[in-house]
Amino acid sequence: MCGIMGYIGDREASGILVGGLRRLEYRGYDSAGLATLVNGQIDIRRTVGKLDNLSKLLLEKPLAGSIGIGHTRWATHGKPSEENAHPHRAGRVVVIHNGIIENYLELRSELQGLGRTFSSETDTEVISQLIDEHLNQGMNLEAATRAAIARLQGSFAIVVLCEDDTTRLYCAKTATPIVIGLGEGENFIASDVPALLDHTRRVLFLEDGELAEVTRDAVRVTTFDGTLVTREPRQITWDPITAQKGGFKHFLAKEINEQPQAMIDTMLGRIRQEEGDVSLPELAALDLDWNRFSRIYITACGTAWHAGLVGKFILEELTRIPVEVDYASELRYRRPIMGPDTLLIAISQSGETADTLAAVEEARSHGASVLSICNAVEASIPRRANAVLYTHAGPEISVASTKAFTTQLTALYLLAIHAGRQLGRLDEQRGRALVHDLVNLPSLVQETLGRSKQIEKIAKKYGHSRDFLYLGRGINYPIALEGALKLKELSYIHAEGYPAGEMKHGPIALIDEQLPVVVLLPGDAMYPKTLSNLKEVEARGGRIIAITDAPTADLEEIAWEVITVPKTNHLLTPILLTIPLQLLAYDIAIYRGTDVDQPRNLAKSVTVE
Repeated sequence: MCGIMGYIGDREASGILVGGLRRLEYRGYDSAGLATLVNGQIDIRRTVGKLDNLSKLLLEKPLAGSIGIGHTRWATHGKPSEENAHPHRAGRVVVIHNGIIENYLELRSELQGLGRTFSSETDTEVISQLIDEHLNQGMNLEAATRAAIARLQGSFAIVVLCEDDTTRLYCAKTATPIVIGLGEGENFIASDVPALLDHTRRVLFLEDGELAEVTRDAVRVTTFDGTLVTREPRQITWDPITAQKGGFKHFLAKEINEQPQAMIDTMLGRIRQEEGDVSLPELAALDLDWNRFSRIYITACGTAWHAGLVGKFILEELTRIPVEVDYASELRYRRPIMGPDTLLIAISQSGETADTLAAVEEARSHGASVLSICNAVEASIPRRANAVLYTHAGPEISVASTKAFTTQLTALYLLAIHAGRQLGRLDEQRGRALVHDLVNLPSLVQETLGRSKQIEKIAKKYGHSRDFLYLGRGINYPIALEGALKLKELSYIHAEGYPAGEMKHGPIALIDEQLPVVVLLPGDAMYPKTLSNLKEVEARGGRIIAITDAPTADLEEIAWEVITVPKTNHLLTPILLTIPLQLLAYDIAIYRGTDVDQPRNLAKSVTVE
């Protein structure tokens, strides 16, 4: 959840640490801090608020030293304050931490019983206190860190800096990401790859239960019990420029506009247009015999869960296998009916979502096969899955997910065609039509992005509203949920998504002359019924904003605003309907003056429960 950065080399550490944290600010931004070690002394700077506040403090009070650690925080224990900001010191030890220590109250009480005094409300401070306590018992830093880790319950990624050792950093993880960047005469530690790309593309990903000793010239990885681990570095191909705004005012605007290319990248090399089929060689590891699956579960959180709901419609239509969609946070705490005849599809942009990772482990314990749909190479969820279908969206920096969502839908569509052909339930002729429509989709998305000026005007007209209602039917009902979520995330307006056919069962009571009602109205078999629902909205004074690929005189008569999108097949229509909803949420947020890329109380990767 938080951003972690570490450096050891011959350069001044503070600038490198702040630069890395800049790339990670989307992971947490209620406080920030640095610690560097020079002449055997650790010096710390911490501030409340965004990283700019820390940068200003460093101009007034610079930090020297060529070894250091830095952190941006999203609060889990303790309110945002300087005392609760990382790094946390205890005696000679300073620690930064991402995750949640579940038994910290028990450990805190035990350490207080030993006479130790705590200066924060955080769970992190128990780690530095434990390590320092073990140092006082005569252990060296590595042994003290191992002993402390052995006491921790929960999820954590930590980096440890100590005045007793000026030549190395230690980092360790379980259930929370850590990646080590390998340089020449210098090495780096971070919680996500973008923080490293200005310096190196050679990286090592730590696995759960591993500890790394990082010096200027070497990295030694061992398990928590001390067993040496040998692992080849990986080469990251992302260009650092892709993690920049590219001329747009916000990352979110850039990422919304990157969607046509992200979709192309996701389908590249996978389309067999002549055969009406999809080639997914990466699934070979799963040894997929689709005939052995009697049911499919899809599990995810947030926006990825909405992608799963759309995926249910696509997969059931093309494979005729029943599909259930569960919030990962719910699936992990019930007793799902799973077995060797079950396929679990776990969707996560970051691949580190704690609840989704736990749901994967639950499925594996029942003997189910696990397929991950993910955007982050070598993240925890893909590593736990039997096979991975990567979305190739590239770095998504803005907290609100856009291109990750539409590429997840693209991946699910590819998967459904592949499975349908494998099962013999999708013939070549229909397969060719489905693939043809997908190949044409990026240009239709680009055309839809061209509606931005119209949508900006609509946003200014309705951006003062306190509530919004979003309606959709069938496969587009999840898009209504996603549109409402985007508006809530970005503009802090209360918004609710609902099936249009259920409107009269409660939400109709909300409708008055002040309520904008955003309706998704494709020209499908449900068009007349949804139009009928809208007439009930009109009768109560609701302000209808219609998004449709089939504008008609009847619709123009009752709608206050009509946004048109191009036509495609009904399984891809959700992607086209999503684009205006993203733009509307973005433009309303701009109108209201909220922080578009870093909405309050949110973080990009929810790596804690």
